[in-house]
Amino acid sequence: MFADVIIDISIEKLDRTFQYRVPEALKDKVYPGAMVKIPFGKGSRKIKGYVLSLSETPVIDESLIKDIEEVPELTGESGAEEQLIRTAFWMKEHYGGTLSQSLKVVFPIKKSVKEKKTVNIVPLVKPEELKKAAEEFGAKHNTARERVLTAISESGEIDASLLMSKLNVSRKVLEDLSDRGFIKLEVLREYRNPGMKSGKTGGVLSLSPEQKEIYDEFVKDYEAGIRKPFLIRGITGSGKTLVYIEIIDYVISKGKQAIMLIPEIALTFQTVMRFHERFGNRVSYMHSRLSAGERYDQYERAKAGDIDVMIGPRSALFTPFKNLGVIIIDEEHENSYKAENMPKYHARETALQRAEIAGASVVLGSATPSVESEYRARNGEFRLFTLKNRPGGGALAGVSVIDLREELREGNRSMFSGKLRELMEDRLNKDEQIMLFLNRRGFAGFISCRKCGKVIKCPHCDVSLTSHRDGYLTCHYCGFREKTVTECPSCGSKYIGGMRAGTEQLEEQTAKLFPKARILRMDGDTTKNKGDYEEILSQFKDHSADILIGTQMIVKGHDFPLVTLVGIIAADMSLYASDFRASERTFDLLTQAAGRAGRSERKGEVVIQTYSPDNYCIETAAEQDYEGFYEKEIVYRSLLSYPPVSHLLKILIEGKDEEKVRGEAEHLADLLKKDYSFLSGEAEGGSVIGPAPDVISKLRDVYRYVFFVRDRDYEKLVDAREKIENDRRSGSRYDTQVTFDFDPM
Repeated sequence: MFADVIIDISIEKLDRTFQYRVPEALKDKVYPGAMVKIPFGKGSRKIKGYVLSLSETPVIDESLIKDIEEVPELTGESGAEEQLIRTAFWMKEHYGGTLSQSLKVVFPIKKSVKEKKTVNIVPLVKPEELKKAAEEFGAKHNTARERVLTAISESGEIDASLLMSKLNVSRKVLEDLSDRGFIKLEVLREYRNPGMKSGKTGGVLSLSPEQKEIYDEFVKDYEAGIRKPFLIRGITGSGKTLVYIEIIDYVISKGKQAIMLIPEIALTFQTVMRFHERFGNRVSYMHSRLSAGERYDQYERAKAGDIDVMIGPRSALFTPFKNLGVIIIDEEHENSYKAENMPKYHARETALQRAEIAGASVVLGSATPSVESEYRARNGEFRLFTLKNRPGGGALAGVSVIDLREELREGNRSMFSGKLRELMEDRLNKDEQIMLFLNRRGFAGFISCRKCGKVIKCPHCDVSLTSHRDGYLTCHYCGFREKTVTECPSCGSKYIGGMRAGTEQLEEQTAKLFPKARILRMDGDTTKNKGDYEEILSQFKDHSADILIGTQMIVKGHDFPLVTLVGIIAADMSLYASDFRASERTFDLLTQAAGRAGRSERKGEVVIQTYSPDNYCIETAAEQDYEGFYEKEIVYRSLLSYPPVSHLLKILIEGKDEEKVRGEAEHLADLLKKDYSFLSGEAEGGSVIGPAPDVISKLRDVYRYVFFVRDRDYEKLVDAREKIENDRRSGSRYDTQVTFDFDPM
């Protein structure tokens, strides 16, 4: 048996492996992910490496292959890296792609980033001796050395760069004084810390009886060595975050560390503030807007044990903690926990696997758990807990559902129903705050001709261009831009314009209606730069604005005490998407949006504007009735064999030549259709569906075809993926690319 071993976990060297023989005595201890000690190079110096794969075939002359010497016990840093490699191996098996792709997700930090260092001046003799030496240097007109020694005699230990700039002296002067034995130059590693600067910690809040029950059950399970996942279903404002904080505090008291996943960068600022008040500088965060140096340093701080809590989106799941105790996933229903690039892993499933490898617990939380998680909880895989009350007895906001068909019949063609306009005037008069939610950025949605029906599309992608107020049409997939058209390029008609509204247009209409109101907008276009999220949220929290307009990023997790009105402008916008999860997404968004109002002693109101007031997802969202929604939704999923009742595998074929792409899609679909033996059979929901052009059939000049495999047994889909990969390896059709997406979002 031979093992492929990597010796350096850095992004540039993940593809470089060396083959070693596995001695008979170590066969039971060597597996993918295991740390091993190996002889390396001409001198056969003993170094550590990690096993990536095993095979029975030598790739070079067998006489040149050295033996693995040892499989050490798991300790400290080696334990973290081995756990992460084992997680990467599981991801490769579970989601497809190459092991290298999975490793690059798990070890995303380049080691080539420069370390940041500071130099401290440490006095080696007493202050009076420094003063005496300074006088001697002064007598010899050596004023630079005199100034330095005088300053150090008065200040003691000091930062070298600060002293050099203040006294205008060179590094050479400091090195000379060091050589003479007056001072020592101490080089310190400085971490770029994006977290809060103060080390101050706040007081401890007491738990409500509902919250305490969850905490007590977690502690009881943890002490007993039970690691069954928890699912906390708590209404908005019920204090899930406080439960997370107490659980993390307990785990840290046991010498362990915690990872807290949150769905959006927009939530990071507020979440970190709450955790920082409790844990001080022992908490940090990661996200894509940090610089490469900041991300690298958070990774290094975690490895060094300088922090106990890491907060961030799904990439924070791979923080290299040595003693991981708990992974908490807040708003676990969110789509952003599913990766968009290969391997298309889901953070929830991968967290469960990483926790199992590390012997850690997993806690999931949401006001609207994913149908998948609720299904597993009801089938006994997770422990389900509910928080039905807001601490302090705060009531849920009152909800009004406005039928936009009635508004239209009454001649109201604006974006605001009569009731919403009336309530907005009332709140502005009371100096309270308002949030307006519309899940489409831009100014006018897509542009189309009302005479011939032509929609203005991106020439490189099969999607409509979005109109923006700057006079340009933009593709939000590839970035293509062109000037807004004033006549139809197809028939020449002047009747061309925007269909549906975006956040920019909503902002403009709101400003016209309420000219004295201070308005902020928060969407993908206003939060492109580092710090934009925090800036907008801070301004709104400080009441520097009366109205916050935005897409889904404004409705999740934020807590603004002065917000007493939330307006949902077009609830149908997500309801009729071509996706079996459209009802679930709409229910989630409406419930989350409604939860932003009335989070203090002030009563909150929510206005839902819709053309479908009788749809079960609108009705149950208005009542904040998750169980009522789930009961109806699971019947629909069962009837059509959709997840979580069955599993889906999406196979996407892409390429520059449309005929080749279609041909490969048909070949691979036929390959599976001819051999149903690996599927469970039609009666159990096993089937192959397609192929057909993808929803976006062309993207950046690349054609896309898709087909699906459906089965109740997830492992059958893994078999289907392996069958396709084996066929691709045996053929020569590499001018097309195939990617796999298990239970696609």
